[in-house]
Amino acid sequence: MTTPPPLPRPVVLRRRAQLVMIALLFLGPLALSFWAYYGMEYRPPGRTNHGELITPARPLPDAIFSTGAGSTTTTAVLLRGHWSLVVIAEGGCEHTCREALGASGTARLALGGDVRRVERVLLVVAPCCEPVVPADPELAVGWLTDADGRMLLERFPGEGAGGRAGRTYVVDPLGNLLMRYPAGEAGQGMLRDLEHLLKLSHIG
Repeated sequence: MTTPPPLPRPVVLRRRAQLVMIALLFLGPLALSFWAYYGMEYRPPGRTNHGELITPARPLPDAIFSTGAGSTTTTAVLLRGHWSLVVIAEGGCEHTCREALGASGTARLALGGDVRRVERVLLVVAPCCEPVVPADPELAVGWLTDADGRMLLERFPGEGAGGRAGRTYVVDPLGNLLMRYPAGEAGQGMLRDLEHLLKLSHIG
């Protein structure tokens, strides 16, 4: 049996080049992803929430404050036992507060069968905002007028003077502050977050 003659050098080089191209075709994307992940420290966004998570979650203190109708209420009544969408009215926030209340009301109604698991709460920092407080039986209102109210208010993060005005905050049924949305930026994103939270939660 005779040994076949060796291939011409140009043919050998061409076949090697073909093998290299095939290897690059299959291994190139993998190598590029490793380089991007470890070499450039690129991390693909893993968040699915639209609001800003408050980490760690902040337990809200027990407080007694006015309802504005000559009676008082407590944190346990307004902010526990259900999911709460909390809007804070302080300073000159008539427009932004009305907008936030409208967005939270729309998101709550869009929950359908889960609507009763979520309550809307307006916390008013006096002196402020009498024209903002609507006559809405679906909205719970608390006036933060004394030391208890101020202590509760301090648990809600904001930026600068009046930085909480018009923001919407999410509080879980155990009274923990979980998320916040900037003024004017709730809408559909808040609805998607609520649907996700209610699906995962077995409380409230």
